[in-house]
Amino acid sequence: MAEDSLRIGGLSSGLAVILNSEDGKGSSSKSHLVSYSDDFGQQSVERALEYVFGLPNKSLGQLSGPIDSSVVRSIIKKYLYSNSDALVSERDGVCVVDNGSGPDVVGLEEFSISGEIRNIRQPLLLESLAVFSSARANACVWKGKWMYEVILETSGIQQLGWATISCPFSDHKGVGDADDSYAFDGRRVSKWNKEAEPYGQSWVAGDVIGCCIDLDHDEISFYRNGVCLGLAFSGIRKMRPGFGYYPAVSLFQGERCELNFGARPFKFPIDGHLPLQAPPSLSSFAKQLLDCLSRLLDMQSVERAERSSVEKLRSVKRFVLLEELFYPVSHGICEQFFSTVEADCRSAEYIGWGPLLSFLKGIYGVQAPHDWLSLDIVLDVFLEFRGSHVIFEHIINALSCACKTASFVLTECPYSGSYSYLALACHLFRREQLMVLWWKSSDFDFLFEGFLSRKSPNRQDLQCMIPSVWWPGSCEDVSAESSMLLTTTALSDAVSKIEEKHRDLCLLVIQFIPPISPPQFPGSVFRTFVQNLLLKSQGADRNMPPPGTSSNSVLVSLYTVILHFLSEGFGMGNICGWLKGCDSSNIGFLHRGGHQSFPIGLFLKNDPHRADISRIGGSFNHLSKSHPVRDQEAEVIWWEEGYMDDEETRVTHLTSQKPCCCSCYDEEFTKCSTYPTQTTARSSRQQCSSIPERSAQVAAECSTGSLNDEIEDKPSSSDRSESEFAFRPVQHMRTIPRDSDVSSTILREEELLDALLLLYHIGLAPNFKQASYYMSQQSQSISLLEETDKQIRERACSEQLKRLKETRNNYREEVIYCVRHCAWYRLSLFSRWKQRGMYATCMWIVQLLLVLSKLDSVFIYIPEFYLEALVDCFHVLRKSDPPFVPPAIFIKQGLTSFVCFTN
Repeated sequence: MAEDSLRIGGLSSGLAVILNSEDGKGSSSKSHLVSYSDDFGQQSVERALEYVFGLPNKSLGQLSGPIDSSVVRSIIKKYLYSNSDALVSERDGVCVVDNGSGPDVVGLEEFSISGEIRNIRQPLLLESLAVFSSARANACVWKGKWMYEVILETSGIQQLGWATISCPFSDHKGVGDADDSYAFDGRRVSKWNKEAEPYGQSWVAGDVIGCCIDLDHDEISFYRNGVCLGLAFSGIRKMRPGFGYYPAVSLFQGERCELNFGARPFKFPIDGHLPLQAPPSLSSFAKQLLDCLSRLLDMQSVERAERSSVEKLRSVKRFVLLEELFYPVSHGICEQFFSTVEADCRSAEYIGWGPLLSFLKGIYGVQAPHDWLSLDIVLDVFLEFRGSHVIFEHIINALSCACKTASFVLTECPYSGSYSYLALACHLFRREQLMVLWWKSSDFDFLFEGFLSRKSPNRQDLQCMIPSVWWPGSCEDVSAESSMLLTTTALSDAVSKIEEKHRDLCLLVIQFIPPISPPQFPGSVFRTFVQNLLLKSQGADRNMPPPGTSSNSVLVSLYTVILHFLSEGFGMGNICGWLKGCDSSNIGFLHRGGHQSFPIGLFLKNDPHRADISRIGGSFNHLSKSHPVRDQEAEVIWWEEGYMDDEETRVTHLTSQKPCCCSCYDEEFTKCSTYPTQTTARSSRQQCSSIPERSAQVAAECSTGSLNDEIEDKPSSSDRSESEFAFRPVQHMRTIPRDSDVSSTILREEELLDALLLLYHIGLAPNFKQASYYMSQQSQSISLLEETDKQIRERACSEQLKRLKETRNNYREEVIYCVRHCAWYRLSLFSRWKQRGMYATCMWIVQLLLVLSKLDSVFIYIPEFYLEALVDCFHVLRKSDPPFVPPAIFIKQGLTSFVCFTN
């Protein structure tokens, strides 16, 4: 790595190093490969090659000719290839039936499928289209230890395990519902063998479930992300050769999972257990070659070592230029590597997902600062070879999948979760060749969604992530408060790092111009992705989403990216040269003030991704017949910020008094927000609370209903004139045609705002609803806990005291569970900049709706989710802990007119 110090002690005496010239300029023409010669005068080149290829010292004789790739390959074939025949694992006890994909390829046995299972993506990403579907693999085992992995795309009812060929599959019976059939279901947290019993942990989308069978001891166990869930079944019936246990799965409708029988390296291999499908025979040799390339890069990194370390090696007898060795050796290694990959079509996938991905991560680093220089050197060499595109397709797939399955680990913060994979992906996609390769993939949208995925924690995960829990009035250890503050801060930093990489990736996609004719504008690829995502996610907010909908984490991530772009700016000045409406000062779209505009054609088009969305006036089909507005589709409506408000009390981005989203409110907010449970739960023990005075006042204002009173006291618009409740004639509003047809192809910030609201409606709103539930549950549980403590202090009789203590323990566990969930929702959804963006969004949409309310022919076409998202967002901000602004100010600075209008 670039940051590594010089490693001398562990290397052979002949290891070459880089000695900079005396002038210290570091010029490449003055950097030389130097050997520390021994008493026998052995030369540097041979010793360096021995180090690169991991050979014993002095195993290479003096080379007579120049070093080129043919010499390098001859060394590889003589010393590496002949020794690469690793011990073949004992595979007796498994039988694979050829299903047309190859004699050793494990897949589904087509005739075993009950219901309807669709293979939505190769090799084995499955989705159940029937109410209940089951299938088994074309491989069975009868002795030894075996396993396969299941990556959960959804977290509903799935029964994963093993079954014999005699296990019947039907529309209501599957794996685990018969003798010699064993399954685990993490949704119901149960194991199944004719009857269900409690077992394991609840699972979440992105979990990797290891299904292991030990036929030497007649046992079956399951693993979640490499952690054993305990022995599930023992004493299972022994089978004879050819009649063993088959991997089998049963899925409820809409459930999706990906099976890996060994075509790719396991994410969490279990010691002693073999994959059902044997790895490619040349994979170990390919790994050896990558190890050689890694050592060669180590040599080059010495060039950047401290000069004082090099001074010890001044005794020199012969040297060669570094480039004279690096170029032929690296190309010789890569020639052999790609020749090996092309020799077996199945090896490319295995090597790409395993050894090569690990190699690239090792070079680049899993945390900042990254060694981008060394990675670029490798990419330069790799991309010279024709076969590199095949292997990089697998790398892109592997990185996308890894983002789905990566978990937050407290000790790895802030570079935890999917950060390392996203960082590597962003660097790769800065190469036009690799971005084009990704874009041309038929799975572009699927892979993009993978990159935007973020796995949610279950109860056990939260316990590991937030081990210490504190809340106001708790009797926990005095160190619990500071410990919880440290852990939540670390996790918040980790979430921020991932969100930053999500933005980097989306910016790369926005900037990308696809190589097609006619030429496209930047942003066209991103727009298409967003529209496709919204189209397939219709109904994602339902209790039972339809099959094929995107993961909620993808919707949340994309919402967060767009919100940051619109609120905080794109952060890249050159974007403003082509993004329609982008301000050169890079002020966020939502905070610019002054003249505002909106293309009303967004409402008047029957785009596929909004075809079934209800409008304020009814369905689009009904409105297009009863109130056609074709002549207005190309118009843009303009108005002046705040023109609806009274001039004396008007607060805009251009007035001396700024809106809440652009004013520094209270320094105590930061202090209060770092204690994520202080204002959520009111405690009767006032001496235990350190809630800032003003924040407590704000919280009390929310809880006492003063905001609701203010809303209810507003007069109805039915019996008062416009001027009486601050409405103004639409004198500053105008509509004009678009300046050119070209502008319709340029990505507009208003389009992103429109998508933002729909993403909020189908993705964020359910999360905020869940967060509100946990906050309410936490408050109730704390009250019950305090009441139980009070009863215990009243010295009840011994029998009552025992019962009360048991009840107290239950309440305490419930409080801890809710506090952890509230803390997670707060740090992942309620960061300061997000509240600022949500507030600005509310203000912007309020003005838009008020302006359009004067155009009845257009207003009725506004999607209902505009109003629903606005109202929900308003309540989220007012009930957030602590509130973003006092509710009274929220009303006065922009919502007064709208409250009167809605009444």
